[in-house]
Amino acid sequence: MRIGIVGGGQLGRMLALAGTPLGMRFVVADEHADAPASSVAEVVCGDPSDPATLARLAARVDVVTFENEHIDSGALADLPVPVRPSPGALGIVQDRLTQKQMFMRLGIRTAPFAAVSTAGELPDALAVTGAAAVIKTRRGGYDGRGQAVIERASDAAAAWDAVGRRPAIVESRVRFRRELSVVAVRGEDGRIEIYDPAENRHENGILRVSVAPAPIDERTRAEAAAAVRAIGEHLGCIGAFALEMFDTPAGLVANELALRVHNTGHWTIEGAETSQFENHLRAVAGLPLGSAASLGHRAIVNLIGDLPDPAEVLALPSVRLHVYGKTVRPGRKVGHVSVGAADPAGLAERLASLRHLPGAS
Repeated sequence: MRIGIVGGGQLGRMLALAGTPLGMRFVVADEHADAPASSVAEVVCGDPSDPATLARLAARVDVVTFENEHIDSGALADLPVPVRPSPGALGIVQDRLTQKQMFMRLGIRTAPFAAVSTAGELPDALAVTGAAAVIKTRRGGYDGRGQAVIERASDAAAAWDAVGRRPAIVESRVRFRRELSVVAVRGEDGRIEIYDPAENRHENGILRVSVAPAPIDERTRAEAAAAVRAIGEHLGCIGAFALEMFDTPAGLVANELALRVHNTGHWTIEGAETSQFENHLRAVAGLPLGSAASLGHRAIVNLIGDLPDPAEVLALPSVRLHVYGKTVRPGRKVGHVSVGAADPAGLAERLASLRHLPGAS
């Protein structure tokens, strides 16, 4: 089967690496002929948001998927081959407001929020959320981009300027014990495989570390699984998706949903019976899903802005190095290190041994 991927970045690269042993072949649409996925896939060079580029991609493949949500869901809907997950589901997830509204309809707890289209609407929004809030553009933005923190009402105008004065949502700041994410994959037959929740730690708005399974009780684990199951069934999703949540004393609070394989699920490559990447491709291709069961305890450390000496990394026990083939520059994720152990204490010790590595510190 020939699979098209809209986007040729690191996620496209990892999808192609996971699917090649299954006999799949890949074509990616990307603006750059030397995109990270180009070493393992053919490239249709062009703007992935351009319908003409997407049409050229579709002409060469049996099914299309995507590695990020910053694409034209309407153009995807016009393609003559199946698109998985569906453009309709993507359209809901691309907009943070419609995401939040979906959570509410499904009975999934969110922080108080309000939509704003002009600076004049900010006072009414803060009356809903409280003065300690976050403003996020409704579309786009990642790794802390497209959002700004509001500490007090007098900060609102500057925060509005910081997000480009674009349609946005304002939401209450949440006091939480930890941030969690759950990756799930829904197959063509409706079966859903749910991975163990991961605990995520960020620095400067960028994910630094994910640890799985997260140190949570069974009630919290069941609540997280129920939320992702409800979302997958509601959207009729075929493929991978990831829900980010805050673990609070009152229970879980949904933050954001990604309709794709996810950075916080990279631990599944070595840490689960079937990785998120392979299971996504199984779903997209209409194949049976594999088990999402964890294999011990696993963590990933993102390498940001620099790469370590491979020999130094590979000399460490139970460690794997993943380099994305990107140009190194400050603030950019250029790879990750995965480390495993039989128990949480052993994993914490091995994580500590990685802190001195360039890009991991």
